[in-house]
Amino acid sequence: MATFSTTAGAGDKNGSSPLSFGQRLALFFIGWLGYLAVQLIGPTLRWQISIEEGGPPSERFHGIYVFWHRCIFPATYWYRRRGIAVMTSSSFDGEYIARIIERFGFLAVRGSSSRGGVRALLGMHKVIEQGHTVAFTIDGPRGPRYVAKPGPVLLARNTGAPIYSFHIALEKAWVLKSWDGFMIPKPFSRAVLKVGALIPVPRESQNEAMPQFHAHMQATLDRIRAAAEEQMMAEAGRNA
Repeated sequence: MATFSTTAGAGDKNGSSPLSFGQRLALFFIGWLGYLAVQLIGPTLRWQISIEEGGPPSERFHGIYVFWHRCIFPATYWYRRRGIAVMTSSSFDGEYIARIIERFGFLAVRGSSSRGGVRALLGMHKVIEQGHTVAFTIDGPRGPRYVAKPGPVLLARNTGAPIYSFHIALEKAWVLKSWDGFMIPKPFSRAVLKVGALIPVPRESQNEAMPQFHAHMQATLDRIRAAAEEQMMAEAGRNA
């Protein structure tokens, strides 16, 4: 499977020193455990899809996908086998996420807002030109939670691809005590996928306008998260 490496690569922890034997062993086991968890739980989820007015004609759409870091598990299952390129951190945590999602047909572009960001954006630009959809865990790799990074706005202007925002709310999940509140859905949980209105960023947009598009993206992500969670609560109330 293809991997686009814009920073140090899979065998390098931080761009200067290789991974230790213990880290490589941990990556092997975490990668396979993560894969098996998604493979076993994913098919049991009961999905509902909701697309805002002004959104894509379907949830399968070519663009720049943005979503919150805590939704990685259910998103990996739902968007699997589509050749989507995902920016993953060049850290140890990003490496095991990359190894898991690659087993589901994603392409990993190493880099993040905090390390290798410029090169990673160039890598994402390249894969868009090759016909791939790309995706960002928009508050990653270390948060703050629910605060969007600006990279996708610049990429949208430079490529002409619109920004596609989505959020997944879960009826029942194990929530980790991590900065992102990472969600692992419980088997047979309901899942609500809410897709927001597309955000085009014209190529002729000046740098001064970028904060406005960034604020638009942040507002869209906040709105669809609230809508997905409200819909899930309403569904739970009807089925109580």
